[in-house]
Amino acid sequence: MNKDFQNILIVRTDRIGDVVLSLPLATIIKHKYPNANISFLLKNYTRDLLYNHPAVDKVLILEEKNGKVIFWKNIKKIKAENFDTCLILYPTFKISLMLFLSKIKNRIGTGYRWYSIFFNKKIYEHRKYGEKHELEYNLNMLEKIAIDPEKARANVSFDIQIDKNSKQKVESILKRVSYKESSPTIIIHPGSGGSAIDLPILKMKLLTERLAHELNINLIITGSKNEINICNEISNSNKEVINLTGELNLRELIALIDKADILVANSTGPIHIAGALNKFVIGFYPLIPSCSPTRWAPFTNRKRIFTPDLDCKGNCTREKCEALDCMNSIDINDVFNEIEKILKSKNNLEN
Repeated sequence: MNKDFQNILIVRTDRIGDVVLSLPLATIIKHKYPNANISFLLKNYTRDLLYNHPAVDKVLILEEKNGKVIFWKNIKKIKAENFDTCLILYPTFKISLMLFLSKIKNRIGTGYRWYSIFFNKKIYEHRKYGEKHELEYNLNMLEKIAIDPEKARANVSFDIQIDKNSKQKVESILKRVSYKESSPTIIIHPGSGGSAIDLPILKMKLLTERLAHELNINLIITGSKNEINICNEISNSNKEVINLTGELNLRELIALIDKADILVANSTGPIHIAGALNKFVIGFYPLIPSCSPTRWAPFTNRKRIFTPDLDCKGNCTREKCEALDCMNSIDINDVFNEIEKILKSKNNLEN
């Protein structure tokens, strides 16, 4: 066993999709160093993504109060674990300084930020240009712990586990509504965290109506409590639509997605969960380099990604995208036809 890498901390203190795309690192590291202890430092609301993960020995929750990092309390918590190595996948000034003051021997992070002085093993890649997939950027950091990123890419697995109690809760909810066990299930998750630009609500509503009226499926709308208005507008009290907005915690949402055939969403956490669970995904993405599908599409071959039907010649910005209403150029007929094609293909395989 390499004595330098016995107790490793993976740091990903941002959103659901970001954490999903960091999960394969744990499995890859554990394969290389089977006796190493591997921990994650996460925000509390993403912790359920690590439930029973076979390669993760411990989950540390970032101490926060009113959304602000409790600096010295986190340092005390991290120092108590005696980590010899940390991979900082999402660096902020406070997080980087905390890890430096925690006296971790090997601190791996980007070399391009002014606070990169806190890292002693640096990766020189600009993620903001979106030239690679986010998972590939994460894998490239493994080079600093003597793991070949290219070989690692061929062995990507997410290992998201389904909680038995959450599965039973989901099944209990579905029994109370018009859910048909024999029919395919499509989930529409219309909200997002605002990191990208979404498909217009009207277009998502039109797609929902076509799916509900023209296909024999279970159609489920999901979202957080903060997205109730959006989800209600899209479902529009349609009797064919099962609206579970605000009813599920993250572990239950994972269990529901595991039950689905297709998930339709913008660039948001659940689309990465679905990809990780090997479900078909339909995604809507802008062409802005920092949030394009090149960097942020689900890491799966079972995806159909729709982008604006405009040629920005590589100069797309958020301001231009919003001003030109680029996402409105996506043709819902094309999306519907693709979903229909996936269902037919899946049905043929099963028969």
